[in-house]
Amino acid sequence: MAISFKDEVQDDADLSEINTTPLVDVMLVLLIIFLITIPVINTSVAVRLPQQANQLRQSQPETVLISIDAAGQSYWFDARLNDPQSLQEKLKQIAAQLPQPAVHIRGDARADFEAVARVLYACQQAGIAHIGFVTEPTRHGH
Repeated sequence: MAISFKDEVQDDADLSEINTTPLVDVMLVLLIIFLITIPVINTSVAVRLPQQANQLRQSQPETVLISIDAAGQSYWFDARLNDPQSLQEKLKQIAAQLPQPAVHIRGDARADFEAVARVLYACQQAGIAHIGFVTEPTRHGH
C-alpha cells in the first residue's frame, strides 16, 4: 500500500503544473487577428465622400491627408485644425521638403464648397505642387 500511496503523490505533483500551450495558441490567434484588422482602420474622421469615377493610385507613405467634415471643419490627418494659420504653417513646412509630398483632400459631400476652397487656397499659397481629391467610386446601380 505504501508504494501505491507514493505513486498517487507523484501523480498529484505532475498535475499541479499549468499547461500554458493552449493559452499561447489563443494569444497568437488574437495577435494575428489584430494585425489583420488594424490597417483597415486608418482614419477616424467620419466623412461621406462624394462619388466619382476615379483611377486607382498608390498612396505614398509621405502623402498628407487633409479631411473636411460636413460642418466645414478641417483636420490634418486626424488632428483638428482650429485656425487657418495652423494649416498654412503646416503646409509651408511640407512644401519645403524635397521631394515634396502630395496633399490629398477628403471633403465631405455635404460640406460647403467654401471649406474645400479655403484648403485649396492655402495649398496654393504654400506652393504645394501635387493636390488630389479622395472620392468613392460610383455605384453601378445609380
